[in-house]
Amino acid sequence: MSMGLLPLCKSFTTVVIKVYSEDDTSKALEVPNDIIAQDVCQLFVLKNHYIDDHCWTLLEHLPLIGLERIIEDHELVIEVQSRWGMETDSRLYFRKNYAKYEFFKNPLQFFPEHMVSVSSETNGIIMHSQLIQTFLNSSTCPEVHGYLYAKEQGKKSWKKIYFVLRRSGLYFSTKGTSKEPRHLQFFSEFSDGEVYMLITGKKMYGAPSSYGFCIKPNKSGGARDLKLFCADDEESRTCWVTAIRLFKYGVQLYQNYISPHQSRSISSQNASPMRSVSENSLVAMDFSGHKGRVIENPTEALSVAVEEGLAWRRKSCLRLNAHGSPTASQSTAPNIAIHRSQPWFHHKITREEAQRLIAQQGLIDGVFLLRDSQSNPKAFVLSLSHGQKIKHIQIVTLEENGELFFTLDDGHTRFTDLIQLVEFYQLNKGVLPCKLKHHCGRITL
Repeated sequence: MSMGLLPLCKSFTTVVIKVYSEDDTSKALEVPNDIIAQDVCQLFVLKNHYIDDHCWTLLEHLPLIGLERIIEDHELVIEVQSRWGMETDSRLYFRKNYAKYEFFKNPLQFFPEHMVSVSSETNGIIMHSQLIQTFLNSSTCPEVHGYLYAKEQGKKSWKKIYFVLRRSGLYFSTKGTSKEPRHLQFFSEFSDGEVYMLITGKKMYGAPSSYGFCIKPNKSGGARDLKLFCADDEESRTCWVTAIRLFKYGVQLYQNYISPHQSRSISSQNASPMRSVSENSLVAMDFSGHKGRVIENPTEALSVAVEEGLAWRRKSCLRLNAHGSPTASQSTAPNIAIHRSQPWFHHKITREEAQRLIAQQGLIDGVFLLRDSQSNPKAFVLSLSHGQKIKHIQIVTLEENGELFFTLDDGHTRFTDLIQLVEFYQLNKGVLPCKLKHHCGRITL
């Protein structure tokens, strides 16, 4: 199976790299010295039999200066490590990140209209479908603008300034929000640096909010060489960071995004295709009569889905008990144990741990996990990402006529177990702000 590594017929030197997972376990790999991040991820995907959904990432973690970033798929891993210098605490992490290329699919979630403009014959007006293209096309001149807190060099204080980001670099206005050339002063370039997230911005740098990022020169150096910034919210920070990535790497990012899809397209001609069903193609049907009938009324479709789910759970039969042995499902009580083996269930983690885990794997709509409730021992919590924020929705148990049900909408929609609940909300938004799309799991090496 090809993994994009160098052919064996070529001579190359090998090096050993160490990669960590979220539980701080690590694996040492002997790899070619010109291996790229994408190939390291592919090695772990194949070794662990993970589904290759193009969301796997190699992460650079620099604890001494409180930074981390996604290493782009095309970057040479050894080159990244060579910039660490004597910082022996620096690490590579193998991690899921659903937001890695999401801006190619849903640019409006990453580039709010009030923060982006295009200086061209369109007079700043551009179709949403063309937004990403303006960043990739060197002949257009998009810019990101807005207020950021910037840490003054050599001082502890942060100052709120109006910044403008262009292909040529980052500028700040010396007069309010003016973009006139005489009022714009050059602040930083990013062609010879990388953009990082601040992971301990408040504690280490006295940042005014939790939404910090920085531009770090590629040369070895400490905190004195960092250009530190802080946004007012996650939406703003994501916009600035994504724009810098696009300005720096441009078409290369798009090639990274589409290359795995092209490989799958070619390989599928020589292999049996995997079954794939779009959720948009699922249609509610009524087969109670002599002929099948499409249910067009959304309320009726919702009712049928719930009833069908309840009937299926009751008739089904074999479930795993807490010890992993098959057991018949009981109509008098929900099976409490069956969800514990699910990758989306995280037992007794705290609210803060849930937020950190979801943020690490990408703040895009639909990233979720379930956990035990800290405030109610009989309840559970659904933690869900939507609008670049994390919402926590309590799942409670209800008893009626000797039967127990799970619900997150005060009993209007009921489920006999948490698996049924998750499956339902993966297909139906219901009372949630969005459908459950990507489960947030712990990655092991």
